[in-house]
This record gives sequence, structure tokens and C-alpha cells, in this order.
Amino acid sequence: MNHFELFGLPVNFELDSAGLATTYRELQRTLHPDNFANNSERERLLSVQKSSQVNDAYSILKSPIQRAEYILAVCHEDIRGEQKTLQDPMFLMQQMELHERLEDIPHAADPEQEISELDDELTLSIKQYLQEFNELVSTEHYNDAANVVRKLKFVYKLQTQLSTLEDSLLDY
Repeated sequence: MNHFELFGLPVNFELDSAGLATTYRELQRTLHPDNFANNSERERLLSVQKSSQVNDAYSILKSPIQRAEYILAVCHEDIRGEQKTLQDPMFLMQQMELHERLEDIPHAADPEQEISELDDELTLSIKQYLQEFNELVSTEHYNDAANVVRKLKFVYKLQTQLSTLEDSLLDY
């Protein structure tokens, strides 16, 4: 049973986050080991294993990157944990330019404005890549979808770095 089946969902990138969380809580309530305290050792062990499986599945499905990688794995294009280098020179050049902008923010006249603009740009890129991923998976272009996930990882990492920089500059 894959993670989507465990939650009663079709294998699809788009999902209802609130519904996913509700199903997660219901599964955890049903499978909680305390409910099996008076059962046999085997049933208690199965409860712990199933509860752990639900936790892992929920963690993966609620994260867009992990969910995308998992969908690819279900479709026999497993890129989880790979160390493959992205072979898109234009994209890599854009990433270098974005990193330079990030490095220049502390020296900008209005760092808060620069942070906001870069964050908006990254958020838009993420939205576009997620849409592209969804379209590629739905048309079974898994290799191309894998490349989109590789790009998404770069953009998410940059967005995390931007958030860290913002916290340090604005003392949050």
C-alpha cells in the first residue's frame, strides 16, 4: 500500500492539505498504541508499525518536494536521495544570479524591500514549477517531471536561505 492509498487518496500532486491533516489525525487516533494496550504483543507491535507508517506517509505527503519525489518513485522514476547534477545551463545561470542577489541584500539601501521582491520572485517560480510538474506527471513525462523537481529543490533551498537571511537581518 503506497502513501496515497493509506490516506485514501489518488496518486496526484494536487491534494487538500486540510483533508490530509484530518485523515492523519483520524488514522493516528485509530492506530494509537494505547488503543492496543490490552491486546496481544503482535497486535501492539503491528499498531506501532502502522502508526509509524502513517507518520512517515503524512510527512512525505504534506511536503510538496517530498510528495513530488514520492509520486515519481511510484511511477518508477525514483530520484529520492540522488546526487545527479542538473544539466540545464540557463537554469543554473539564473540560480547563480539569484544567489548573487541574495548575497547583496545585506548591503542594499532597503534590505527589507529586496527580501520581499526576491521572495515574491521565488514564490512565483515555485508555483510555476509545481504547475509544470503536475502537467508533466499527468501526461506521464516522468523524466521531464524529475528535472522540474530538481529545479524546485534549488529554488526551495534559495528560499530557505532568504528566510534565514531575513531572520538575521531583521532580528526575528
